[in-house]
Order: sequence, then structure tokens, then C-alpha cells
Amino acid sequence: MSYINIYSEIGKLNLVMLHCPSRELEAVTPRTMTELLFDDVPYLQNAQKEHMRFAEVLRENGVEVVYLENYLKDVLSNQNVKLQFINDFIADNDVFSEDAIMALHEYYHKLDLDSLIKALFTGVRHDELKVKLFRLPDLIRVDESLFWIAPLPNLYFTRDPGAALGCGINIHHMRKKARRAETLFLKYIHKYHPLFVGVPLWYNRDIGYPIEGGDILVLSKNVVAVGYSERTSAKGIEVFAKNLLVSKLNSFDKILVVAIPKTRSFMHLDTVFTMIDHDKFTVHPEASEHMSVYELTLRSDGELNINYTKDSLSIILAKLLNLPAVKLFMCGDGDTIISEREQWNDGTNTLALEPGKVIVYDRNYVTNELLEKNGIKTIVIPSAELSRGRGGPRCMTMPLNRTDI
Repeated sequence: MSYINIYSEIGKLNLVMLHCPSRELEAVTPRTMTELLFDDVPYLQNAQKEHMRFAEVLRENGVEVVYLENYLKDVLSNQNVKLQFINDFIADNDVFSEDAIMALHEYYHKLDLDSLIKALFTGVRHDELKVKLFRLPDLIRVDESLFWIAPLPNLYFTRDPGAALGCGINIHHMRKKARRAETLFLKYIHKYHPLFVGVPLWYNRDIGYPIEGGDILVLSKNVVAVGYSERTSAKGIEVFAKNLLVSKLNSFDKILVVAIPKTRSFMHLDTVFTMIDHDKFTVHPEASEHMSVYELTLRSDGELNINYTKDSLSIILAKLLNLPAVKLFMCGDGDTIISEREQWNDGTNTLALEPGKVIVYDRNYVTNELLEKNGIKTIVIPSAELSRGRGGPRCMTMPLNRTDI
């Protein structure tokens, strides 16, 4: 089995990368939650219980679960790599004062490896370092923020910093500053972890145009859908599409760019629709009709050919997947108020374990009942705290291997 193998959204899930939320989540307070991209203050202990149940469900269904921090520990056990990583991590957080940079180096270097990795996730507050000499950007930072190094409470949404497609991966450039350091972990894992040796890279975080994994859906061995959204830029999509389509190492020949509303409740494409079976999708009612889409293919000269169309999502998907028709299940069973509530709590954000079998949040009970009535096996997980980060089961995973269908 190839280590990286993703040619669908619904093939049997074999291997997935997770991160169980830890103390970085406790940095979210009424004062910091906007800066850290949360809408509420989660309760860590229950969030961890919910996430552990999520991982348990995956294992019960034959999925190998690997944790981001274990990959990172393997990589940073090399002293030279660790030194370079710390340099890059501090630089990534835009610290300018020499005193502060030196203090951060001292802070990180005195920690053992396990403590270092925890500290990378939890951040460094201003009151944890003694800094005397400031430059103007750092004085402004002290006035506006509690942190020299911001915590990473969104890290349990491992879907967004990268994506596995075909036999390769993306390492993304995140739109929001609060999440950009997350992709540095993937950069070092890809570069130095022995399991990732030779794995092609379709997108590099250093390219600089925002693109995020929640906007990327692998619809088939030939077609990848990408959301043009609040978090993913048109230029980022264009660079990624060309890199993927030019490669002879995979079978993809078309990128479907789907324009979605640029709002927080429609943050990524996978909050608008997800694939749950060969011909079945969950979808938000507002996104089911008259969608603007752009089909990107490769011309003979190596440049992109772009065709624009506007049609219903069902017609577009059926055509792309060579099916007579597809079935769309409306979030909240189409009820205006219910769909708004369940969309806010990621009612459409399902994770397929295999065709017709998905993991869903318990709080989206109307959508879940609709799926069950139509023959979809739903495995329900608790979500009172995990959902406060505005992400669902799909958001919390980076699949690395699925069985081809």
C-alpha cells in the first residue's frame, strides 16, 4: 500500500492524521477568541473526551489513526532539524526585537522534546519572557495581544493546513495569520520524515497565495473540486491546479472551481457540501441552485483552459461524475431555520468512512435522520465543545490513504 493514496472522498478510509486539542484551546477567552478565530469559549476537558471518542470510532472502523505531534516528534528528534525549526517558527511569528528573539530561543531550547512540542502549540505569553528592548512592531503587539507566540487552538482541524491528493500532498498558505504557523509543521514533516520521502508536493506554503484544505474535495480519480471562498484565493487555486494537472504522477485531469459565499458560515467548500456515496451528497439549500463554476483543464501547451458555467449543483455533479443523476440531501431537511442552525454546526460536514457510511455530529439530528431514512449509515459522535471551533468531522481529519474505488 502506497503511504499517500487519495483518489476519492468515499473510498474506504485507511489512514488519517489527527490532533487532539490540548492546552492551546484554553487560550481562547472572550478577549482572545476573535483573534484566534473562535466564536465561543470551549471547555477543554469535554472537547478532549469528544475528540477521543472520534478517534475511537475511527479505529473501530478499521482506520489507522496517527497524530500530528508524533510525526513532529520523529522529525524534531534530530538536533540540527530542531534548531532550524525553532529559527523558522520564531521568524514565522513576526518577532522583531532582538531581546525577544533571544529570550524565545532560550525558552524553547531549555525544554525537553515533549515539552517543546506542547509549547509550540500553546504559545508564549508576554508575561512569560523578560524583554527590555522593544522595536515598534513588538510594542504594538504587546498592546494588542497577550502573546509573543500565538497559541494554535485551531490545530485540531487538521484538514486545512494541508491536503493529500493522489500520491502527493499540498502544504497550504493559510488566509488568517492565526493559522499560518500550523503549516510549518507539515513542511518539516514532508521534508524530514522518512514516511514522506519522495512524496510529491503540489502546493508549497511559501507560494504565498491563500488556499485551505477544507476547500478541496477529491470527487473522483479524475476530478478535484476546489472552493473559491473566504479562505481560498483564485490565484492560489490557479497555481495548485496547474501543478496538479501538469504532473504525470496522478490521474487528475479536471479541476472544478466552485464559487461560494464569502461568509464565515460558508467558510470552506466542505461546509457547503460533502460527498457521502457514489451519487449522494449533503448540501446546504442556499448552495444547491445556480452556482458559478469554472472547469480548469490543461491545454496542449501546458497552460490552463478555463470554461465558465452556471447551473444547479446536481446537474454539474452528475455531469462531472458521468452519472445519470445525483441525490442531494439538504441540511436541516430544507427547513430554513433548521438548516441555518445545523449549517452553523457543520451539518453538511460529514466524513465518509466508506461509500454510504459517514461520521456526523450528534447535534445535527434533523440532517442525520434524513440521511438514515435514505439508507446512509451515520455514526454519531458528541460535539458540544468540538463544534465551537466551527468545524465538523471532515474538518478534524487529514486523510492520507483511502482504498481506490
